[in-house]
Amino acid sequence: MAVLSLTPSSTSISCSTTSVNYKNDPTFNSSFLLSCGLTVSRRPVTALHVCTPPHRGEFISVDKASLMVEETTSDDQLWAAACLRVRCFYEFEPNTFGVQDHKRCLAEREFEALKERVAGKRTGFTRVSCINATLPLSQLSSVSEDLCAACKFSDDGEDRVVVGTLDLNQCLRLPDEITGKKPEGIGADFARAYLSNVCVAKELQRNGLGYELIAKSKIVAREWGITDLYVHVAVNNEPAKKLYMKSGFVFENDEPAWQARFLDRPRRLLLWLGLSGMHDL
Repeated sequence: MAVLSLTPSSTSISCSTTSVNYKNDPTFNSSFLLSCGLTVSRRPVTALHVCTPPHRGEFISVDKASLMVEETTSDDQLWAAACLRVRCFYEFEPNTFGVQDHKRCLAEREFEALKERVAGKRTGFTRVSCINATLPLSQLSSVSEDLCAACKFSDDGEDRVVVGTLDLNQCLRLPDEITGKKPEGIGADFARAYLSNVCVAKELQRNGLGYELIAKSKIVAREWGITDLYVHVAVNNEPAKKLYMKSGFVFENDEPAWQARFLDRPRRLLLWLGLSGMHDL
């Protein structure tokens, strides 16, 4: 199953020697990129919290028996997740000078931001969890050398690869996004959560890894006492909408056209899932 596709429109990040297409990063910070020697020009983006385009090559099946989907606070695994996000949310012009340095620069920024969020140091967030899907390196070494090199970590002496990742955010709202309406009243900041940064390695899409990540996020959210779970998705992102609806989400609201124009992006839909009384996740 193709999970969470992006369309070609993007924000372009470039310098004299290297060109990078910024696809989707909710923590995008142009001043940081300028400090890396990059100049930034904006063009409309067309999706949110989504990953790379569906893989068009040969379908690669994974052994679900060796799949692990779990929360992490390990620096090694957070770094691997940050590298996967750079790999999914940006497009790099191949064979250009310094591209690896720019990838590392972006990964380091996401890694530091991710550590800050998971450690509970980000204002406005009650709690944030990074949930990763991982597979043994031995299963993937013949699939993609780049994926294995970029997203590998060690766990109790075993080399594994982060192949999917997302954030579960316990908070009232996400910056620049439509705010959920449920629950209402006192305590909503403890009972409401949002998914963000959902992505799956393009080589391994259509294996249900996105669905497994979301299923795990539901379990964690209920353990936190979350009653209402939300996710944002671009109106034209059919694969993402299908994934979320398969996972039980339903439409709650959509972004006003003026807000999308102001933020120079396609309109978002806000999807909701009620977790109260849900036993079969």
